[in-house]
Amino acid sequence: MARVDYKEIREIIDTSSNLLTGEALFPFAFDETICREVGSGRFAPAIHIWRHQHAMILGLRDRKLPHAPEAIRWLESNGFRVGVRNSGGAVVPLDPGVVNLSLILPSDRGKMEINRDFEIMYELMQSCLKPIFPGIGKGEIIGSYCPGNFDLSIQGKKFCGIAQRRQTKAFVIQAFVLVEGSGEARGEQVKQFYDMASGGDTRLKFPIVKPSQMAALAEWEESVTAEWFVSRVKEVIKGFWPAREINIYDPVYNESVEKTVTELKNRYLEEKSENK
Repeated sequence: MARVDYKEIREIIDTSSNLLTGEALFPFAFDETICREVGSGRFAPAIHIWRHQHAMILGLRDRKLPHAPEAIRWLESNGFRVGVRNSGGAVVPLDPGVVNLSLILPSDRGKMEINRDFEIMYELMQSCLKPIFPGIGKGEIIGSYCPGNFDLSIQGKKFCGIAQRRQTKAFVIQAFVLVEGSGEARGEQVKQFYDMASGGDTRLKFPIVKPSQMAALAEWEESVTAEWFVSRVKEVIKGFWPAREINIYDPVYNESVEKTVTELKNRYLEEKSENK
């Protein structure tokens, strides 16, 4: 069976024009639900494009830091919606200048090729950005937030991070893309979280963030906007197939999404109580 990648996408779920303002875990729970549908063959390979007004998404390790509960309360007091995702990665701030992409694809093989799956998102980003940014680096940017081997960068500064969530028959490749705003300002937000959550104990395992290592695409090219980037993603996808575009979340999935949100929140709340 031929390998499935972004060229096989048949559904574009794009809610980015309507900023999410509520539950931070909703889009991750939605990914989880659609991933099950794709794995069962009830839903075609899809891309989910979304933005959130003001959220901070934590990784599984972040919530285990000794002062994470206090840091989470501090974030919430400053208006952040906070959630802990079940995919890989570490703390990521979300705002209107950050565009989130999820590639939801069926597994077409018996073995995992995690790095090759990350390459799918890298290839999509290259195709989307090459008209303006022909040289995109790939590899960990020391000092960036949510660091990983598939950090995407320009001139040594990270603008995109990639994480992955796998199920038995399908998987999700998630990316946050800094399009507008200040990468450094977002880095400061993450650094403040870690300073508080770690209690300043640098012996603990958490990213040492240097805010200047982050940048948004518009900081290199001011004409770039979130709307342009989303349009460009859809143009590339539709260049291979006239994918159907959906601009609202289908209520048929509400029950499953809400159940998944509850499960994730319970896990997150239990972790907070253990740390108290």
